[in-house]
Amino acid sequence: MLDLPTDLPADLVPLSWLLGVWEGTGVIDYEADDVSFGGEFAHRVSFSHDGGDYVNYSASAWLLADDGARTPLVAETGYWRLARPADGGDAGPALLPASVARATPRTADDVELLRNAEGGFDLEVALVHSDGVSELYVGQVRGPRIDIATDAVVRPASAKAYTAATRMYGLVDGHLLWAWDIAALGGELAAHASARLARVE
Repeated sequence: MLDLPTDLPADLVPLSWLLGVWEGTGVIDYEADDVSFGGEFAHRVSFSHDGGDYVNYSASAWLLADDGARTPLVAETGYWRLARPADGGDAGPALLPASVARATPRTADDVELLRNAEGGFDLEVALVHSDGVSELYVGQVRGPRIDIATDAVVRPASAKAYTAATRMYGLVDGHLLWAWDIAALGGELAAHASARLARVE
């Protein structure tokens, strides 16, 4: 059984099933430039909130060796939020405060107005990798499933070639399943990694 928090900002309710810390293992299987990459990895993902209208995200992964040794892979941090036009009641950009005070907090009725034609909610996800790559994903959350694709990828000159990605997340039998397809190292968009995670906190 999934216990959902009852004190969330209304904008987070469609994403509430993600909240918590998830751990598990997955498999890497990707080929580019005549080189195959593969192996099992351990993964820890945290979705949390601090009262804002977004979900905080962090993830770390370690390649697992047969002897149990762990080699760190790229870590990520970022923010997930429902896509909606910013208005005077929102802070930003940068440290600018809201230009008008909201008379009341946003409500479930306000969020319901954001529902898209497919019955889900449009989603924006901004992620930064520990190797300097930044991704902006757009997509949707529809019940316990999320599908997102990169709208932009920015990388420093020192980073390896990486041009696009898609991700899918789903809640299945109390586990968080995800799949990540990438276009990297000169390769086309293709399956790259998938994992099954269990909630630990």
